[in-house]
Parts: sequence; structure tokens; C-alpha cells
Amino acid sequence: MNCPECGGTHIRKNGHRQHKQNYICVGCGRQFLTEYELKGYSEDVKRLCLKMYVNGMGVRGISRVTDIAHTTILNWIEQSGALLPECYDPKQNPHVGELDELETFVGKKQNKLWIWTAVDHFAPGILGWTVGDHSAATFRPLWDAISSWQCYFWVSDGNPVYPSFIPTGDQIVSKTYMIRVEGENTRLRHYLARLHRKTLCYSKSVEMLKHSLRLLVHYLKFGDVPIPV
Repeated sequence: MNCPECGGTHIRKNGHRQHKQNYICVGCGRQFLTEYELKGYSEDVKRLCLKMYVNGMGVRGISRVTDIAHTTILNWIEQSGALLPECYDPKQNPHVGELDELETFVGKKQNKLWIWTAVDHFAPGILGWTVGDHSAATFRPLWDAISSWQCYFWVSDGNPVYPSFIPTGDQIVSKTYMIRVEGENTRLRHYLARLHRKTLCYSKSVEMLKHSLRLLVHYLKFGDVPIPV
């Protein structure tokens, strides 16, 4: 047996650690075990926690159930969300698109933010979204991504931002025809605890909100979550 530090062979037993025989090198004083257990959680545990998260449980609730530190779960959410895009190309360009905004907050209720979403009027799923204030500057990146669809019509509410982007004659302002996008926004509130209207769960950073949205949109589209390394 050799010391992993200096390579010396003058080794003595030195009690037990982790229920295993502990050794000490007489030459350099390094203590070591002959076998070490790999630390960390399996992919199945990570997948379970992430699926619990995108099915409505808060991070601390998952922590209480699984006995895994809430900071560890937050790290998995962040790592998983960082692997995902904010927009998915539709299988075919929508003929009619719908646009809407979902109000939320970060840190405290006074710090309002809006999640802008875009969907196909005739197909389920959120195709694009962005997060920010209620200004044209926030909507612009989303419009840049979805304007290539060249929809015949865009259905939205009366938000004054939309007419500055949507060509004249291509916008329909009507809550009646916004069933798809409002339904998708309702699903966001249902599946993410941090978006529930009355809850102790809330976002403490814009980046974590974005990671959560990427993860949920991916889960709703593909039925699974990417597992961080």
C-alpha cells in the first residue's frame, strides 16, 4: 500500500472513517481510505426533483419531501434551464398567431415583470416568450424571433406596444379569440409554483425565472426534462 500524497510505504491503521478502515502515512501524515464512495445524486433523483418542480411543487416543498437541500435543487433547475432555448421553431409556420402578457414579480410585488408569450392559434404549446417590463424594448426580441412566421393575422389585447410592430391590417384586437394563449398562460401559472397567484413561492431573480420557464416549456412540449451533469 502506498500513500496517495507522497507514495511512501510506511502506512499504519488509524481508526475508522465512514465505517471504513482509515490509514495514515507515517512519512507525511496524510490520512486516507483505500476506497471512496462517489458523492452526488443519481440521474433518477435529479429527474424526479425536476419533474416535481415543473408539476407545481415549490423548491422548499421538494426539499422537505426528498431531504435534498433546496440550494441543490435550485442548482439543478439553473443547470437544466441553461441547456434550453427560449423559442422553438414551429413544425409549420402558424397562419394565425396569438400574443399576450402574463404579470408576475421578482423579489417583491412592487417589482413587476411581464412574461410575453406567442402561440399558434391552431396548435398547443408556447412557441416563444420573453421576460421584462411592459415596454416595446422587452417585446422586440420576441417579435424578431416570431415575425419570420409571417402570419396572416396576429390576435392580441389592446396593449399599445403591438401596433408599432404588427403591420397595419394584420392585427385583431379581441379577447374573444385569445383562448389559446390565455390557456397556455394559465398552464404556466398552474405548473410553476413561483407563478401561482397566492403562494409563498416567488422568484428572487430574473435569471431563475427564465431558467424555470425554459424548463417548463420544454417539459410541456416533450414530456421530459434535461438532466444536468
